[in-house]
Amino acid sequence: MVLSLDEQSNNRERYSRQMLFPPIGVSGQQKIEAATVVVVGMGALGTVIANHMARAGIGTLRIIDRDYVERSNLQRQMLYDEDDVLQVRPKVVAAQRKLGFINADVTVEAIVSHVTAENAEELVAGADLVLDGTDNFQTRLLLNDVCFKRGIPFIYGGAVSSHGMTAVFIPGQTSCLRCLLGAGDSGGDTCDTVGVISPIVDIIASLQAVEALKFIVGATGAQRQGLLSLEIWQHQMMDLKLPPARENCPTCGLRQFPSLQAGNGGGGAVTLCGRETVQISGSRALDLEHMAAKLARSCELQRNPYLLKALLPEGERLVLFADGRVLVQGTEDLDRAQSLYDRYIGS
Repeated sequence: MVLSLDEQSNNRERYSRQMLFPPIGVSGQQKIEAATVVVVGMGALGTVIANHMARAGIGTLRIIDRDYVERSNLQRQMLYDEDDVLQVRPKVVAAQRKLGFINADVTVEAIVSHVTAENAEELVAGADLVLDGTDNFQTRLLLNDVCFKRGIPFIYGGAVSSHGMTAVFIPGQTSCLRCLLGAGDSGGDTCDTVGVISPIVDIIASLQAVEALKFIVGATGAQRQGLLSLEIWQHQMMDLKLPPARENCPTCGLRQFPSLQAGNGGGGAVTLCGRETVQISGSRALDLEHMAAKLARSCELQRNPYLLKALLPEGERLVLFADGRVLVQGTEDLDRAQSLYDRYIGS
């Protein structure tokens, strides 16, 4: 794309302080503006990452999340406000709206979706870089597998309580997240069970963002090589060298990519830890207008163009998305959730 003289002048003014930083300069800024970055998960980490990417001038920013804004998010998820809660906006829709006010020159692609084995490759297609803003290791290992299959660098980050970790995984150059974690830990602490303070989120996400900028501008010599672990309440820090790639690693060694196998992408019914919510993926797309007419006979409804919320007579709530996903809120019992889904949504 060739910019007019006025556009070039505006860019020089907007990014002047960034371009004065010698490792970026004018050529680095041009690379940033040509890059496509994917952020998966627009919660605490993802909103900070996306904010940095938009302000830096990333050409295309693709943001992906399955959820909507709730009041408990506002303590740490920096792109959202109380109006987003009142309007029940999906997180990516609210984030796209806010990022448009921050930098209208950035193309923000907002995708309301749950990342699965079936859609992961399509969601990261064309990306120069994938940044982790997720909150569970199942999805992280899925992203790890799709990135190593497609040869896309993956920047991992996680934060809970006052502790956080981050590392950069580059296919062909480093080991992968599966080498570090094995099959992953499906248990452990989460923000919904032990809480989190906002500063650790900002720190970890900012470290992810700076590694993204290093990679995009080609500053390979400055790229961090290890797993950085921080605890900011007691002020502890460790920088651990990444293990060598394992020859028998199913991802970067054997290239079997187990998380991309059908049925391993988080489909079906799953409990969302600590949220008293079950997500049911469903087998078909949902016509929200039709479902609203159907549920209005027995439920209190709230809707917008992206989702439909229904308060059931039994006390639970259903949140329906057009892609077929349904959140059953008010229970962690899979059988109970499936029963309510069958009763109100149908098979």
